[in-house]
Amino acid sequence: MDAAWQSAAVAQIGAQSTATRWIDLGGGTFGGTWRLECGGDRYFVKTQAVSRLAMLEAGADGLRELLRAGAIRVPAPSVCASAGECAFLALEWLDFGGGGRDAALGAGLAQLHRITADRYGWRRDNTIGATPQDNTWSDDWATFFRDRRIARQLALAARKKPGGRLQRDGERLLAAIPLLLAGHARAASLLHGDLWFGNAARLASGEPVIYDPAVYFGDREADLAMTELFGGFEFSFYAAYRAAWPVDSGYSLRRTLYNLYHVLNHFNLFGGGYGNKARTMIATLLAEAR
Repeated sequence: MDAAWQSAAVAQIGAQSTATRWIDLGGGTFGGTWRLECGGDRYFVKTQAVSRLAMLEAGADGLRELLRAGAIRVPAPSVCASAGECAFLALEWLDFGGGGRDAALGAGLAQLHRITADRYGWRRDNTIGATPQDNTWSDDWATFFRDRRIARQLALAARKKPGGRLQRDGERLLAAIPLLLAGHARAASLLHGDLWFGNAARLASGEPVIYDPAVYFGDREADLAMTELFGGFEFSFYAAYRAAWPVDSGYSLRRTLYNLYHVLNHFNLFGGGYGNKARTMIATLLAEAR
């Protein structure tokens, strides 16, 4: 099976050399990763079961959206296709150095967020991790974030663990979201959508790079909030971003709301203590909505 999809990938890339070398980089959370060497050309290749081809296609489209913005370097997609039971996405190979979550990325992210749309959402659905992400366009940010983000994750959580405090308080939170976001001016900025420290790096030149996006147009603070969820970003990153575009008052509360989406998603994907964390965050938000 490996030989079949690897041959198909090489053929569709259109490599000029017949001398190819595949290096297995190990499995990621949701699939495999490889380094492909074709003569002097190199590619990073992600694989999934063929049933997840659309997931890879949406990821490639997200990278193209970020490429068009031209604000931050991203690996350019080469080929996204399938062969037999394997789906694959070949990307430009980039040699990463250490760090990359510093002032240069902060300034670049502010520039990326200056790319805006008239509505919230995106032209196609994609995934956050392996979870489907609904990007149907909406004219109202509070409605979009309530219905396309929090409500979807709460529905998945209810299937995982029906009843209980998470479900009950989650329903109350859905009703409170318009109040929590009232009065906040929200441009529909182009977002990376999954900007934790594992999706950012830099080249040896110091140029920042971002990858593995879950692209959509939304409140820019949603990207900033996620950088704080798991840490790993330097003080200079935030200082450079705020120097280019300060955040609005009330950000700390919205940060909790926006990160709840990712915590719920982690609960739905991995379980563990994420359910308790989500319940604590919901309680904090409900207390502020009174």
